[in-house]
Amino acid sequence: MMIHPKAICESTDIGNGTRVWANTHILPGASIGADCNICDGVFIEGKAVVGDRVTIKCGVQLWDGITLEDDVFVGPNATFCNDPFPRSGQQMDEYPQTRVQRGASIGANATILSGLTIGSGAMIGAGSVVTRSVPQHAIVAGNPARITGYVDAKQTGHYSDAPQTDEGLKTRAMTDRPDAPARLIRFDTFSDIRGHLAVTEFDDLPFTPARCFFVHDVPSKEVRGEHAHRQCHQLLICVSGQVSVMVDDGHERAQVVLDSPDLGLHVPPMVWASQFCYSGEAVLMVLASMAYDPDDYIRDYDRFIDERKS
Repeated sequence: MMIHPKAICESTDIGNGTRVWANTHILPGASIGADCNICDGVFIEGKAVVGDRVTIKCGVQLWDGITLEDDVFVGPNATFCNDPFPRSGQQMDEYPQTRVQRGASIGANATILSGLTIGSGAMIGAGSVVTRSVPQHAIVAGNPARITGYVDAKQTGHYSDAPQTDEGLKTRAMTDRPDAPARLIRFDTFSDIRGHLAVTEFDDLPFTPARCFFVHDVPSKEVRGEHAHRQCHQLLICVSGQVSVMVDDGHERAQVVLDSPDLGLHVPPMVWASQFCYSGEAVLMVLASMAYDPDDYIRDYDRFIDERKS
């Protein structure tokens, strides 16, 4: 452990290998893990918690109620809030809990409002104003911050011009792995001066649909899905506009833009899926292999990973 002579460190809970640089002030009771790098001009209150191998760059303040898990990066002058309605001379009995989960990164000058969770591996763009919790591995930017993609997701792009080389249903794996579970399916299309007709037979689909629902009028800032199914298959078809979809099988992620009604994305059981960046006129049709069953949903990503492993 290294404490710079010009730092004030009043906490006794500092892990081995942690470096605290000049003009930093750590209050009594603060918990700092091992192998952290606390740069110049950082202020940490007594009920803040910092995990192992965390980097906190210059000009950051961690208030009561803030927790940074292992391997988090906080860029210079990033700002955390812990009181949604602050008044001079007034203090809350208990502050909202803000948690930055393991491996997440927060860019310079970003602002994180109180009571949020930044998911593991997420990336917060510089200067962003984060007003809502951020999913695991999501990339967000802007004011207010919105999802623009997912970390490590293979960009499969638009499939409007994907080649049709097979007979009947046209399929293409979303990733380079031949056993990739999520597939893009292209339907037969017939066109003339009257317009276009996209068609398929249910018997040709990977499953027989038992339910259909539509998602529409979704503001572009909203994210849908964010879950996996234990048994249910789904086929996602954007019949109007476009929507981005991220799929994650626990080993890798891929991102695709559905932008044509002759394209369907087959999401089988035990694949995590999120939909985001809806265009204003987007209408997403979803065919499901079974009736609605709340027990079939896995809504927590860590639990999804655990069930995938088992």
